[in-house]
Amino acid sequence: MKRRLISISGLMIGALILTVTAPAWLPLVLVIDACRWKWRFPLARLLLFAVCWAWLETAGVLCSAMYWLTGQSKNLPKHYALQRWWADRLLRALKATCGFAVEVENIDALQHGPVLLFSRHASLADSLVSAYVVTTLAQKNPRYVLKRELLADPCLDVVGQRLPNHFLDRHATDSTPELEALEALVTNIDATTVGIIFPEGTRANQKKRDRALEKIAVVDPARADRLHEMKHLLPPRPAGAAAMLRGCPSSDVVFAWHVGFEGLDTFGGILRAISSRMRPIRFHLRRVERSAIPSNSRVDTNELTKWLDGEWMRMDREVDEALEARNEMRRNHRG
Repeated sequence: MKRRLISISGLMIGALILTVTAPAWLPLVLVIDACRWKWRFPLARLLLFAVCWAWLETAGVLCSAMYWLTGQSKNLPKHYALQRWWADRLLRALKATCGFAVEVENIDALQHGPVLLFSRHASLADSLVSAYVVTTLAQKNPRYVLKRELLADPCLDVVGQRLPNHFLDRHATDSTPELEALEALVTNIDATTVGIIFPEGTRANQKKRDRALEKIAVVDPARADRLHEMKHLLPPRPAGAAAMLRGCPSSDVVFAWHVGFEGLDTFGGILRAISSRMRPIRFHLRRVERSAIPSNSRVDTNELTKWLDGEWMRMDREVDEALEARNEMRRNHRG
């Protein structure tokens, strides 16, 4: 309750301040961008998106409050519709203000459920884009595994906890309750539902990748050798994926990777990206039938880990090829 009191009141005050003071700060940041020779005005664009985000978050919180007041706080269809509206409008705002557009390849991979979606994690926008793809384009209901820290976001805190999601405690000393919760999360999913997890556990960068491989090498040198050529992703953490596969033993798996978000894991990286005309974010889906996935148990996940590592290395190669193609297009354009 204390967290929500702080986050929601801060959100609404922030939305009002940003809006009321816009006549003062907008000309100022335009001048700052111009003085820095940033003619796409990245700082102004980012602040305009912040205004859109604040009011869309406020609308989501107010709508969820109305559901509570009218006894609809457990009405899943209404909350899924609200989630769909929120993700769609946020992505539209991101495109209008910052120039981010998303092109999705093979959306049919999410049809004919139940399915589990194992996605690459590269930026702050991964959850938003995956929510847009699943809810708006595929017209499915997602069940997310997200880190508990995201509860600082008011809409995720209120609406996200009314929907069947799990906010993972990454610092838990005993992982058993967390893994049991992941199994339970997808136990009863049907053709309308997609269970979603980011097996890397955090946004990828070179420092994190080196550190992860060093830790793996200490306990499992053979696995570290399998993954040592990885360039863009992080080694997947197999426990969560294995738990979800046990929870829904009939589901296929859809792997999702994207390119275009590289470097957007920091504020400076976002500003640099907005400073130039961005190519569309390429979001690619690939489905693997359950018959091609090794069985696993709580005791022995070795074969599943090998399979997941192989799929992750394939994804890493596909990301590398896609990035090289984008770089080649950029070089040709400059030439």
